[in-house]
Amino acid sequence: MSISTPTLVTFTIYISAMILIGFIAWRATKNFSDYILGGRSLGSVVTALSAGASDMSGWLLMGLPGAVYLSGLSESWIAIGLVTGAYLNWLFVAGRLRVHTEHSNNALTLPDYFTHRFEDHSRLLRIISALVILLFFTIYCASGVVAGARLFESTFGLDYSTALWVGAAATVLYVFIGGFLAVSWTDTVQATLMIFALLITPIFVILALGDLDTAFATIEAVNPKSFDMFDGVSFIALISLFGWGLGYFGQPHILVRFMAAESVKSIPAARRISITWMILTLGGAVAVGFFGIAYFENHPEQAGAVTGNSERVFMELAKILFNPWVAGVILAGVLAAVMSTLSCQLLVCSSALTEDFYKAFLRKNASQAELVWVGRLMVLAIALIAVAIAANPQSKVLGLVSYAWAGFGAAFGPVVLLSVTWKRMTRNGALAGMLVGAITVVVWKELIDSNLYEIIPGFALAIIAIVLVSLRDKAPSQTIQQRFEQAEQEFKQA
Repeated sequence: MSISTPTLVTFTIYISAMILIGFIAWRATKNFSDYILGGRSLGSVVTALSAGASDMSGWLLMGLPGAVYLSGLSESWIAIGLVTGAYLNWLFVAGRLRVHTEHSNNALTLPDYFTHRFEDHSRLLRIISALVILLFFTIYCASGVVAGARLFESTFGLDYSTALWVGAAATVLYVFIGGFLAVSWTDTVQATLMIFALLITPIFVILALGDLDTAFATIEAVNPKSFDMFDGVSFIALISLFGWGLGYFGQPHILVRFMAAESVKSIPAARRISITWMILTLGGAVAVGFFGIAYFENHPEQAGAVTGNSERVFMELAKILFNPWVAGVILAGVLAAVMSTLSCQLLVCSSALTEDFYKAFLRKNASQAELVWVGRLMVLAIALIAVAIAANPQSKVLGLVSYAWAGFGAAFGPVVLLSVTWKRMTRNGALAGMLVGAITVVVWKELIDSNLYEIIPGFALAIIAIVLVSLRDKAPSQTIQQRFEQAEQEFKQA
């Protein structure tokens, strides 16, 4: 394929811009706190858009439009559940976690926060939570590498193994160089690109069909049930789709954005920006799939690729409807979605290895420069493991991604939520909640024949375990309670 191909040129410019941002962030990175948490300096806009971009991944531009294209609006319940969960996470957790982590010995990672919040001298909380992060995020990273490889493979005709390394290298380079600031700044650019792509594409689909009435009439003729949000959706299925929203309370790559905000006062503005972005992008993704039904019904000769794989509906519409240069920019939105999620997952894994194992157990007095370089080496190590897993895209481990979200949500969500809202919670309660949540998700998924999404029983039983064990324990120490009260007072005064 010629180097002058518009899509190839726009992708090259885009990736080069992300790497340039990495170098700019490198100049602003002075210590390990800067590398993994940006020195707690993110403003409202960057906090909001980086949280959204790191969350959505390629699923937003491929999986969701493809599902709606196949089944109609009944597939949009998951989007409603995600917006609800994200809003509640911003409302109840974001500001409190920002002040509680600072009061808990300026904790830089979730395991670090749990350790200091509950004065866990045994360091069991640190070890278990860091292991959970490494296990699930390595799988997540592998899925991101696969998504990037599939994009380069389908867009440029590369063989899978070459596409695998090209996609991974593009992301790893700017994370390695610039750390958290690079990830957050590039996420902001990527979030902007994603919302542009998802708002402009459905508008052009409708214009290509004539008008909105024609689009609706065509979809009605194809399948009237496409308009029915309850078509084929049982009560259990509805609860399960909404249950995805519970996962937000426990996702380390999203929670770390709250920890990095410049102050608790920036959180309300960030919440409004982030939720508006989510509603618009998710709405755009649903619209792409929905109006794609009408477009390919009217143009069956162009539907070959989508018939073979419904997740290509967004990419095919972009290629068909836009000038090649504009299509290149829009398709870069898919790359943006993949890179934004993969980059923050790599960094969270690196943080866990560096802060919660290397510094905590091997080199307590390591210099800041040493920790930054260890963090960079850990990014490379996790990336290589992810590439090794992704080398076989049919590997069963990649199928675990859907319940890695549930695993994080049930293992960490109740612990995080109650740790910032309930002064009486104890270290043993946190440990019980973490173990019960994680184990319930695995047991429910593997051994119980149920259509109920495993995060729901996992989350509920984890909360019960935290409350019961905490109430059985003696009350937390006076220093823990005073620290909690100081953090809560700071939050309320903001």
